[in-house]
Amino acid sequence: MSDAVKRKRAGLQKFHNLPMLQNLIRRDPPSYREEFIRQHGHYESQRAIFMEQPTAANTESFSDLIGFMAQVATSFPDLTATFPDDLAQLLLKQHNSLSHDLREKLVQSLVLLRNKDVITSSTLLQTFFPVLTISHSKVLRSQIYRSVVSEMRNSNSKAKNHKLNKTVQAVLFELVEAGKDDPMSTSGLWAVKLTRELWKRGVWDDARAVEIMKEASLSANHKVINGGVRFFLGVDQEREDLENEGDDEAGPNLGRVKHQLQINKTKGSTKHKKLEKARAQLKRKEKNKNKPHPLNFSALHLLRDPQGFADQLFSKHLSRSNNKLTLDQKLPVLQLVSRLVGLHKLSVLALYSYLLKYLSPRQKDVTQFLIVAAQATHDLVPPDCLEPIIRKIANEFVSEGVAGEIATAGLNAIREICARAPLAMNPTLLQDLTEYKGSKDKGVMMAARSLITLYRDVAPEMLKRKDRGKVASMGMKEHEQLRYGQEAEGQIEGLELLEAWKAEQKALKRAERGEAESGEDDGEESDNEEDEDAWAQWEVEEDESEDDEVGWINVESDGEDINISDSEDEGGESSKRKKAKLDEGETTKAEEKKPSKLATTKILTPADFAKLQELREEAGLAKLMGKKLTHEEVVQQNMIEGGLKRGKSDKESRIEAVMEGREGREKFGSNRGKKLNDKPHSTTNKEKARKKNFLMTLRKHKAGQKMKLVETRRLLKESKDKHRGKKK
Repeated sequence: MSDAVKRKRAGLQKFHNLPMLQNLIRRDPPSYREEFIRQHGHYESQRAIFMEQPTAANTESFSDLIGFMAQVATSFPDLTATFPDDLAQLLLKQHNSLSHDLREKLVQSLVLLRNKDVITSSTLLQTFFPVLTISHSKVLRSQIYRSVVSEMRNSNSKAKNHKLNKTVQAVLFELVEAGKDDPMSTSGLWAVKLTRELWKRGVWDDARAVEIMKEASLSANHKVINGGVRFFLGVDQEREDLENEGDDEAGPNLGRVKHQLQINKTKGSTKHKKLEKARAQLKRKEKNKNKPHPLNFSALHLLRDPQGFADQLFSKHLSRSNNKLTLDQKLPVLQLVSRLVGLHKLSVLALYSYLLKYLSPRQKDVTQFLIVAAQATHDLVPPDCLEPIIRKIANEFVSEGVAGEIATAGLNAIREICARAPLAMNPTLLQDLTEYKGSKDKGVMMAARSLITLYRDVAPEMLKRKDRGKVASMGMKEHEQLRYGQEAEGQIEGLELLEAWKAEQKALKRAERGEAESGEDDGEESDNEEDEDAWAQWEVEEDESEDDEVGWINVESDGEDINISDSEDEGGESSKRKKAKLDEGETTKAEEKKPSKLATTKILTPADFAKLQELREEAGLAKLMGKKLTHEEVVQQNMIEGGLKRGKSDKESRIEAVMEGREGREKFGSNRGKKLNDKPHSTTNKEKARKKNFLMTLRKHKAGQKMKLVETRRLLKESKDKHRGKKK
């Protein structure tokens, strides 16, 4: 065979080997245009056959041709103009009848065309969404789901792609709306999954995504309802956990990377590329550390109409006319309604009467219902609505005949409700509940004392005199009685500490500059001048009506006090002393009540708030003040059940608790044994005897059982005496 024929056959083999031809086309596309046209003709003919008979066609060769065309589509854009549309139509029309390998190849090819910018993201997603909702193949659905999530993350990696986000959100909203009234429709389920995943990854954080999940929560299908409700209850915590996991991941060591870069100086090597990639990753990580933290609102805060949403949830899923959901399915809906009511201070009065029938110790998951009752409480709820709930909990949970765990849960639930709405409690019931402070059960005693501590701060007059404590009793004169709907003035705890710290820092700076003490006033004046300049731009509009009013005119005093006394001699001196004492008392009271002007004269920065937190911890204010509950906080299960660990119910759990207590503790033993274990030694005779074979020690054991001489003598004597007695 001649060399020319061999070269010709080798060339033909290259043209029939698609990976090799693909490599050649990438290097020099114009030279292999004819070969590509030939392969494109094969693709067209096989596609026509496949469209007619999907099951009878050769799927393996057709799959290879699709992969080859997708790889080199950018080299011949004029010939492959209709190729993406062909793949999309094939996937949309024949996705149920295609083989698994061919379906996977079609999805991969479309994603590859998107990565090469042959098609847009909108075109790709418009192809995937219909298949995602109607396909019967679980593998295909999961592959499309991963591809959609990956595409959305890549599109929003550098900056938010608002146009694409709006388009996708509109499609998902339509999916939810399409099956909203049909209990058997699951089309909204994929919209819920995609929205939850993209929110968790930080791709979406706007109100439009929240509206999708809001409509899903009001759907008729229980799976869609569950997905929408659990989105509002837990997706923000999932996002925080995901971010913390990303921060905790140990990246490459910077020193090691620099050292390896100095050694591997060959730029084209694979190792050098990996090291450069690791170095770029470290730079990116350092850059992200210094970035300001984005202000992400939770999903519950982004709702446009929380009152309407809460009313719709309650009327559609929890009303007596709707019994389609089971109790386990209703419980998350109840939790969401209670979170909405507590967070936004809503008014859903029917919720409190609905909860009454579930507040019983025999009720399944009763702790969750107690949590719902506490979360749905705020200071704007009428006390008449909350009083039956507290009365029911007190009657069912807090009595002499119930177990300690039940009484603890009841008292803690009452405390959580009263912390948010103190007026829901009446003095008679409160004084009855505080008697449990002397209970032998530690959990009940602690729960009762926490209730006493709460009312010492908010309403000490409702407690018995012996329970008020010294501080609360002394402050009752200045204490204002609680009123429904009254809101306290906002204040920042510990702000005076920050003001004193700033004054100390100014004094230290002046001392470093070597300024005299007289210069302190000048420094203060300069600070005041700066503040006046800063506030000079703000103009306060005065009422014109004030100028027109006729009345007393306030004249500033010249600093001299005029004392008028009835008596000329003795009374003058005594009245002067009394007036001086009164003035001193008033000045001290004014100094005590004088609030810090730092918050009203300056804008506090995040650094100031961070320093304020440090000063609070140093001064121990957090411990003295205790934790102040607000209506926005989530009630945790351990708040209701109490922090005490109860006795174990079975033997296995008790043994497990014992073994946990022995961890890290030295084993008991003699000092001689511990000393022997510290250094190498041979075993003792006793240890050797224990390990000997039983047959070897049998003879010694029998010898040890023989009677001693004294014992033999005693028995012989007794026998002899007995024999003599018989003879007589």
